[in-house]
Amino acid sequence: MSAASSPSLSFKDVRIHSRKDDCWIVVHSKIYDVTNYLDAHPGGSSVIFKYAGKDATAAYDEIHAPGIIEETLPAESHKGLLDQAEVVNLPPDQKEDIKTIENTTGQSSSRETYIKPDLFKLISAQDFEVVAERTLTPKGWAFFSSAATDLVTHDANSDFYRRIMLRPRVMRNIAIVNTRRSILGFPTDAPFFVSPAAMARLGHPDGELALARGCANEGLVQIISSNASYPLASIVEAGCTNQTFFFQLYVNADREKTTQLLRKAHSLGVKAIFVTVDAHVPGKREADERIAAENVSSAISGAVASNDKKGGGMGRLMGQYLDRTLSWDDIPWIQAASRLPVVIKGIQSAADAKKALKYEVQGIMLSNHGGRSLDTTQPSILTLLELHRICPEIFQYLEVYIDGGITRGTDILKALCLGATAVGIGRPYLYSLCYGQEGVEHLSQIFKDELETSMRLAGITDVEQAHPGLLNTSDVDYLVPTGEEHSWIKWRPKAKM
Repeated sequence: MSAASSPSLSFKDVRIHSRKDDCWIVVHSKIYDVTNYLDAHPGGSSVIFKYAGKDATAAYDEIHAPGIIEETLPAESHKGLLDQAEVVNLPPDQKEDIKTIENTTGQSSSRETYIKPDLFKLISAQDFEVVAERTLTPKGWAFFSSAATDLVTHDANSDFYRRIMLRPRVMRNIAIVNTRRSILGFPTDAPFFVSPAAMARLGHPDGELALARGCANEGLVQIISSNASYPLASIVEAGCTNQTFFFQLYVNADREKTTQLLRKAHSLGVKAIFVTVDAHVPGKREADERIAAENVSSAISGAVASNDKKGGGMGRLMGQYLDRTLSWDDIPWIQAASRLPVVIKGIQSAADAKKALKYEVQGIMLSNHGGRSLDTTQPSILTLLELHRICPEIFQYLEVYIDGGITRGTDILKALCLGATAVGIGRPYLYSLCYGQEGVEHLSQIFKDELETSMRLAGITDVEQAHPGLLNTSDVDYLVPTGEEHSWIKWRPKAKM
């Protein structure tokens, strides 16, 4: 139904449709019949029925990204437009609903006392983190920044980069530097990409759309999360023509939904699938659990955050749809359903890297989920060293990516010197959304500048020249395993894996 042909209805017209067998709501001045959708709503029918015969715009905007309702409901559900003379006159009870939302989530239309610094004053990834902590809602900050239990892995991810030293070469012509690289055959202006991260809209109303636009202008690859806050099609459309997008897949316990999602990704021009394999169940992120979950849902997976007796952890509560039976034998199905290159995301040992090679995937991503899954797992950079010690042949057949704890250009350079094709950066980009698209672009330029400076000072002019001889790894070498089994404990359990 076009806007021109949509009838104009009053609140009185809408209010008569306030029963479960006849339920209409108003969202952004558009009137929808949601009767047949009540039971299918991921958050339960009561969430919608509360606004039966009313304007649900304020509550909808707190939970959903724009456009989801049009994508979810059939065209015949759109019944008309609300009389514009009544739009500005919300009923008193709905004004109270808005106040309740503000009090529950910590978000308000009033100006915060903290004044964000001008974007140009931010000169490092850490600067964005400082601003994010002061400007995000308490729940938004907890969700983005939290990690599993005691944060051992979270902290080690970045700490271990500091323990690897650079060994520069000098007296070389470094006037021109090239940071361009190919990822799965697709060109990118720099050897780093935006790692998949859920619910970016918690950082800015444009969420993943701002990330897509920023990546387009900076020539970078974006990996879209299964738990993105915007529909997959909307994110792809926000980018530019021929922009490279990859898609991160959480396999749904309802396999048919995953098959449909993979086919949709292919039809939208997504270039590769990154299958997350290290989070069959979400980790215990205590900072996230301690704060009540905001009413948010993913536009792609349909996952909904809520609260229960364990707390309000959005990661845990939104991960209830994950398939706990996912195994290596499912990789051929994912390859066939998507008809796209497949990368295994979440490799944390040489043994599993070798396993991935047998299944003919195109790449592996060394990742511990940013320290958000199983705490005390080894940092990703240590896993990269493990591959060199135990199965160096991997680098001849697969592209190897790494994420976790990367906040400096020197971190990127060190990973490249150890054979990584490219690195993923997650949290810093979520924090950059405090400034929207401009923040995404500014952070990208910071990373590019730091990488170029690091390359010049190390004595190389092309990312293809990065090599292990530029590093001193002595401070961590003793921690790198020498084999798949424990080096000296011979005990074995009775049960076989």
